[in-house]
Amino acid sequence: MARCTAPVYSHRTASGREDCPACGGGYRGYSSYGSYSSPSYSSWGSSGGVRSSGAGTGSSARPRWSRAGSSLVYTPAEVRALTPIRESVEKRATLDLRDVFLCHAWDDRQGPAKELHDLLESLGVKVWFSEKDVGLGVPLLRAIDKGLANSRIGIVLVTPALLRRLPTEGIADKELSALLAGERLVPVVHGTTDEALREVSPLLASRSGLSTAEGPMADVAAKLAELVAL
Repeated sequence: MARCTAPVYSHRTASGREDCPACGGGYRGYSSYGSYSSPSYSSWGSSGGVRSSGAGTGSSARPRWSRAGSSLVYTPAEVRALTPIRESVEKRATLDLRDVFLCHAWDDRQGPAKELHDLLESLGVKVWFSEKDVGLGVPLLRAIDKGLANSRIGIVLVTPALLRRLPTEGIADKELSALLAGERLVPVVHGTTDEALREVSPLLASRSGLSTAEGPMADVAAKLAELVAL
């Protein structure tokens, strides 16, 4: 039997291994794992309710509340972020509430905020939206306060307009402060970035949610509709 030369000549280099009469050509390092493949995890934990199709940046997951036959694709990060919101929805299921409260910048009321509102309503979601729920002569702050109290969750539409408004501590800032107090807040980032949000509101940026960078507004609305469906 050929004797290994490692004790004398070392095998720290590729040439040293190849010249060894016992080991030459037989060592392949870590360039191949043969038939080994990474496992696919069926759950992220009992509270997450995630069924994952695999690991990695391109992976997708299906939350436990997703309906059978749903074609929506979630990232594992989205499911982890939305799971505590879903739990809040389920706890308040017996109450007669609106499904969502839509917080937005005033400048977006006829643009992306209305687009999101209309998409949600078309999917059967009951939305509190200041453009239709604050009547003439009704004190705005009081109406917002009641809207927040009578909605299962809150959506904050994060746009460049909202980022401009928040430092002025206007109405949107007051709505956001109330929503940040509990596990009922879903940020929806649209037309801006998490980095830009972090510069204005690190607290809001720390809350994961949905983004139109991952798909069109229609997909975001469909995920929100699934989230609040009972």
